[in-house]
Amino acid sequence: MSITDPLDNGTLGKKFERLVEIMRILRSPDGCPWDREQTTESLRPFILEEAYEVVEAINESDISSLRSELGDYIFEAVFLAQICSEDNVFRIEDSIDCVCEKLIRRHPHVFGSDSSEKDLTVQDVKENWEEIKSNEKQAAGEIPHLLSGIPKVLPALLRAYRLGKRTAIIGFDWTVTNQVIDKVEEELSELRAAIETDTSSTTEEELGDLLFTVANLSRHLGLDPEQALNKANTKFTKRFNEMENYFRENNRELRDVSDKEMEIVWEKIKKELK
Repeated sequence: MSITDPLDNGTLGKKFERLVEIMRILRSPDGCPWDREQTTESLRPFILEEAYEVVEAINESDISSLRSELGDYIFEAVFLAQICSEDNVFRIEDSIDCVCEKLIRRHPHVFGSDSSEKDLTVQDVKENWEEIKSNEKQAAGEIPHLLSGIPKVLPALLRAYRLGKRTAIIGFDWTVTNQVIDKVEEELSELRAAIETDTSSTTEEELGDLLFTVANLSRHLGLDPEQALNKANTKFTKRFNEMENYFRENNRELRDVSDKEMEIVWEKIKKELK
């Protein structure tokens, strides 16, 4: 049986309908065997991968790649919704309705009729958002917690940053950056003490405390810790590759190079690549 590719009729709505229909066809008995066997669980790594590829395109200011990766990311959402639709749980339309209603509900300063809410500061908006979320959870019979809604599957460094940012809304935070720096030094001292006592569980705990505090230091500095660390990773990779190339040009592999030689070349490359 031949399946016709759904036509692109030009409008935004029709384009989205075309994507949904393509996904339906791929999951149909006459569609793709690989697509048919996927589940919401099996798609988890692909969803994370697509999200990271979107972020990478943003980091590299690659607009062409961002356009393409956003399409892939949207496709994963449609893929998940199609599986749920087949299980008669919900459809993609329901997900779109949910987010539209949520955005309107949580932006009374934009969509509401109260003129007093039109001139809010960014901080006011954040506080209102959290209050509205809390009220929604209470209405749903849930016990509201300020830290609810921060995904546990976030990269740990980013989650630490988000936790600190959330508690800062109600004033649970250091007042000045120097206090955070002092805390970093305190945590580093405690890590050194744990290492000296050679207790692995304590060392892990103290290392975690240090990393958590560093994530919050980045917040106080107005920096994204994930982005800062990614830049450091990129810089390290570039320098290491240059060092490897240097020795290969001299017919030597790194495993045959002494620590002292590597250190000398590393420092040389650091100066050249600044």
